[in-house]
Amino acid sequence: MVSADTVDLNRADATALARVLSGIGPVKAQAIVAYREANGPFKRVEDLRRVPGIGTALVKANQSQLSVGAADPVPVAKKAQVSKPANPAKAGAVQRQ
Repeated sequence: MVSADTVDLNRADATALARVLSGIGPVKAQAIVAYREANGPFKRVEDLRRVPGIGTALVKANQSQLSVGAADPVPVAKKAQVSKPANPAKAGAVQRQ
């Protein structure tokens, strides 16, 4: 049975994973969540193979139902501003004569 639903590996809970994915029951679904919590978000769908009990065949069988989004929005880092000293002599600059 092919489901029209898709599931984001980085956001779905065990119930959603077990409901949408073929061959994934509650135990394997919980293993996926536990792996994600211990190792951080999945970067690619293929990374699902790193979860104990999940092999290449299961990943391929469910690939069309899987997606990988960001676990949480990542804030954009601001560039550090470098301030220049007002008077180079006071900042320890060597004056040449």
